[in-house]
Amino acid sequence: MPRSFLPFLIAFILLRLVFWFATFPNPDEAYYWLWGQHPALSYYDHPPLEAWIQGLFNAIFGRSTFTLRLPNLLSNAAFFYTYYQVIHYLYRKRNKPSFWLVALSILASPLYFLFLALAWHDHLLITFSLVSSYLFICFLDSYMENRRGESWRLYGAAGAIALATLSKYNAVFVVLGFVATLIVDKRLRPLWRDRRLYFAGAIVLTALIPIVLWNVSNDFQSFRYYVDRSVGSDGFSLKFSPFFNFVLFSILLVSPMLCVGFFRGLRRIERSLTIHTIYPTVAFWTFIISTVTLIGISLLSAALYYWNITAYLLLFPLLLAVFEQESEVRSQESEAQKVESTQNLKLSREAAKRATQNFQKFLFFATQCYGLLFAILLVVHYTIFPLSALFDKETDPDSRMLFGWGQVAAVVKSQTESVGGEPFLATTDYRSASALAYQLNNKNVMAISDRVDQFDFWYTSDATFKGRNALLLSDDWHPVQPKLLAQFDHTSERTTIEISRFGLWIKNYYLIKGYGFRGGRVS
Repeated sequence: MPRSFLPFLIAFILLRLVFWFATFPNPDEAYYWLWGQHPALSYYDHPPLEAWIQGLFNAIFGRSTFTLRLPNLLSNAAFFYTYYQVIHYLYRKRNKPSFWLVALSILASPLYFLFLALAWHDHLLITFSLVSSYLFICFLDSYMENRRGESWRLYGAAGAIALATLSKYNAVFVVLGFVATLIVDKRLRPLWRDRRLYFAGAIVLTALIPIVLWNVSNDFQSFRYYVDRSVGSDGFSLKFSPFFNFVLFSILLVSPMLCVGFFRGLRRIERSLTIHTIYPTVAFWTFIISTVTLIGISLLSAALYYWNITAYLLLFPLLLAVFEQESEVRSQESEAQKVESTQNLKLSREAAKRATQNFQKFLFFATQCYGLLFAILLVVHYTIFPLSALFDKETDPDSRMLFGWGQVAAVVKSQTESVGGEPFLATTDYRSASALAYQLNNKNVMAISDRVDQFDFWYTSDATFKGRNALLLSDDWHPVQPKLLAQFDHTSERTTIEISRFGLWIKNYYLIKGYGFRGGRVS
C-alpha cells in the first residue's frame, strides 16, 4: 500500500469502529432488530433477509450493539474481498495498490461509508449485488471466449442476486442491467437459447416465494405500499422539487469528485483494462437503468438518493482508468507528436505527465478529505450530539431519537412498578417503539399510530390488552392522540423526560399512565 494512503485508511477504520461499537441503534436499525424477534416469511416495509439474520444472531449471541452490527462486519469483509477479486480480474498484476485506491474511494463516499455501517438492508443488498455482478461478468466473458462458459458462475450469480432481492427490492435494477447487456451485445444473444439462463432465472425467482406467500396472507399490503410510494396517488403531474433533491443529494452523498471520476472512467476504461471483458457494458447499463428509472420516479412522486445505491457499484473499479498515468499520457502524446521539434515533443510529454500526476493527486486528496469530513460529521452527529440541534428545535427529529434511551428506559421501568398489574408498553411511532424495545430488550413494546407499519401486522386484536393498564410514550413529533386516551377509564398527567447533551436540549419525551383499557383497535 502506498504510504500516502495509510493515514486515510486508519482514520476511516477508526471512525467505522467508533460508529459500530459506540453509536446507539438508528431507529430503523432497532426496527429491523425487532423484526428479527418476530420471525415471519416477510415484512411490510422490506423483504425478510436482514430480519432473519438479526433474529439468528440475537438468538446465538444475545442482544448487544456488537451483535446488531456483526452482520455488517461480515458483509463488509465479503464486499471488499469481492472488489479485490474484481480488480485482480480486470487489472491483473496491478491489483494490490489498485485495490487500496478503490477501497479508499468507497470509504470516502459518504453514501457507502454510512450504508455499509448501518444495520439496514442495504449492506446485504450491495454485497450480494456486487458478488452477483462479478460472477455474471466472469461467466459472460468465458462464454464469449469458448461459447460455453462456466455454469457454476451463472448459477452463483443467480443465487447471489436472489439473496440481494431477499434483502431489498431494488435489486431488480441489477437484474435489469444484466438483461440489457444480453440484449445489446450481439455476441451474447445466443444465450437466450441456452436453458441454463432460464434455470438461473428460476433460482432468482425463488427469492420471491416467501415474499409472495406473506403478501397473499396479508392482502398484498407490501406490494401496494411500494406501488403507492413510487408512483403516488395524486394523479399525474411533474414534481421538480423531488427531482432536484434526488439529483443534488445523489451527487453530494456519492461525492462530487467521484462522480467526475466515474464519468471519466467510463470514457477511458477500454484503454486501461488488460483483458477483453463485458464489464464496461454491464457497469454502464446497471447504472443507466437504475438512475433513469429513479429520476423518472422523482419527477412523478419521490425517490430517495440511497435507492440508487446499486448503480455505482461497478463504477468504482473504473476509477483506476482515471488514475492510470499511461492512458492520459498516451492521449496527450498523440497531440504532442504533431510538434516537429524533438525538444518540443519531449517538453510536451513531460508537461502532459506532470499535468496528469497533478490531476490525479488533486482528485485523490480532494476525494479523501471530502469523505473524511463527512465521516467525522456523521459519527459526531450519530454518536456524540445531533448537530442539527445546534440550529433550531425542529430540525431533523429523526436524528434526535438516537439519544436518551437509557434515561427514558429508567423512567419507564420505575413507572411500570407504580402502575401495577402487567401494563403494556406503547409509543406513538414505530421509531420510538423500536428504540424502546431495543433498550429494554422487550419485543412486546408496540406502536399506536395512524401510519401503517409492521406493528399493525403483529397486533391486530385488542383482546390481549382489554382491561389492562398501559404506559404510553410520546414526543412532540408524534403526540399522543385524544382518541387513544379516550379508550382508557382514566389517564394520569404526563411526565416529561427531557433529553439533553452537554447542557444543550435535544428533545422531550412524555409518559402517560393509562388505566383500564376498554377496547378498540390499538394499532
